[in-house]
Amino acid sequence: MTATVLGIADDRALGGTLRVIVTHPRSLAAAKAAVDEVVRAIDVAASRFREDSELSRFHATPERQVTVSPMLAQAIATALRGAELSDGAVDPTVGTAIRLAGYDSDFASILKEGGPLRVHMERIPGWQAIRFNAATRQLWMPRGVEIDLGATAKALASDLAAAAASNVIDGGGVLVSLGGDIAVAGEPPAGGWSVQVSEDSSAPVEEGEETVVIDRGGLATSSTTVRRWTRGGVVLHHIIDPATGQPVAGPWRTATVAAGTCVDANIASTAAIVKGEGAAAWLEARGLAARLVDRHGLVTRVGAWPAPANSKLAPNIF
Repeated sequence: MTATVLGIADDRALGGTLRVIVTHPRSLAAAKAAVDEVVRAIDVAASRFREDSELSRFHATPERQVTVSPMLAQAIATALRGAELSDGAVDPTVGTAIRLAGYDSDFASILKEGGPLRVHMERIPGWQAIRFNAATRQLWMPRGVEIDLGATAKALASDLAAAAASNVIDGGGVLVSLGGDIAVAGEPPAGGWSVQVSEDSSAPVEEGEETVVIDRGGLATSSTTVRRWTRGGVVLHHIIDPATGQPVAGPWRTATVAAGTCVDANIASTAAIVKGEGAAAWLEARGLAARLVDRHGLVTRVGAWPAPANSKLAPNIF
């Protein structure tokens, strides 16, 4: 049997890795250009690390109703939908909490070791504090609230980029991975897209590692082991518990979820980390396939997540 020849481009984007794979190698340049355009648009609209981003400018003038761009409106609507679907576990108003925990710039520039921080436990403002009208794109936010769109906006970028790339290459198969948030579009390769399941999206593909195969939808991994840093001897990470305003201290170090879109997979994987002991039942009730890894490395497979010997996955609608 002849192996499928794929076109692959690797890059950096949104503070992490970017990989674009196409089933028609001659279309790689066009597909990558389409992906880059979407990623730039998301970054300019929704980054909290760029002083010139639309989100940063909005933060600078709170308690003022603003009509935002279509891209930022889509990112805000996606984040608010994630908060509602997750019962508030994935909340975009964690911006202040995550900044105070030390994640105050692009992760590549954060010192991995640093002095102690003065922090206190306090429930975050909550997503209901944001007033947003999706029809008019009007946004209002009270003073003292900072929106962080990092997780859902990156997954949204993967979904939009995969669709845009597939469109410019006439429906050809495309896989886009932004920091491990994976979306596929178009006609998949024979047998589907084979994806290595890893806590670190930058880890090399290795023989013997667990893999799954998808032909549609998206796959997302949330982990407390990669984006982490130390302050005053205390290990911190980027997933915030909205109930405390502190990094989650639950049983799971990694959650990987398959869903109908990368956005939905990301919402569910982040919610699973936050929900802790209740994660498996919550995922099961929603018909989502997931792989949870606890602090000791013990793997729990939820729903239709396959055993290693049977890698085929059929992502469900969230």
